[in-house]
Amino acid sequence: MTTAASNLAEAGHRFARKGRELPVRVIELSDRGDGGGHILVFGDLIDDCLVRVHSRCLYGESLGSDDCDCGPELDKALDMIVEEKAGVLVYLEQEGRGAGLINKARGYAESERAGTDTFASYEQLGLDADARSYGNAADALAGLGITKVRLLTNNPAKAEALREAGLEVSPIPLVTKLLSERAAQYLEAKRRFRGHWIPTDDAPWSVVEVS
Repeated sequence: MTTAASNLAEAGHRFARKGRELPVRVIELSDRGDGGGHILVFGDLIDDCLVRVHSRCLYGESLGSDDCDCGPELDKALDMIVEEKAGVLVYLEQEGRGAGLINKARGYAESERAGTDTFASYEQLGLDADARSYGNAADALAGLGITKVRLLTNNPAKAEALREAGLEVSPIPLVTKLLSERAAQYLEAKRRFRGHWIPTDDAPWSVVEVS
């Protein structure tokens, strides 16, 4: 693994976002069969900092897709980190829940053809419904020397992976505005198939409604 506290100074610079500026240091996360990725440490690395473990989503982050919550979740997590002037983003190359971009597109096409969610569509195509793993990210965070984190997530599997690496984890749910009915259906599928927490401001673990 290439991540360690001693590597933090290797790629550091100033980062500006929405009129605010803070230092960021970037570390490569080696591929252990899970795609690898990068760790971005914003501000000073401290115990009990905000942490977002995020899987790459080209559609939601770069193309502005209304069909998932990936872009809004990343945006809100970064806003919260910048507001505190400290935190960690673990950005994993796990597009399409680990299936890759082409298979993700195939899954969307199968969903449109069969009227199913993408979890069922992946299985119909012979793919794992969710092939992601978070052990590499968890070990890398522990290797930075922190012992407890406030994890920005609605995914209990991420919290469990960090706990298995010896970290004390306090999950903080991410409440985002859904952009479409299809996005609402996707969140409901994540709750049913993967046990995701779907928070709202009024009822933290209930299903979000499209407004």
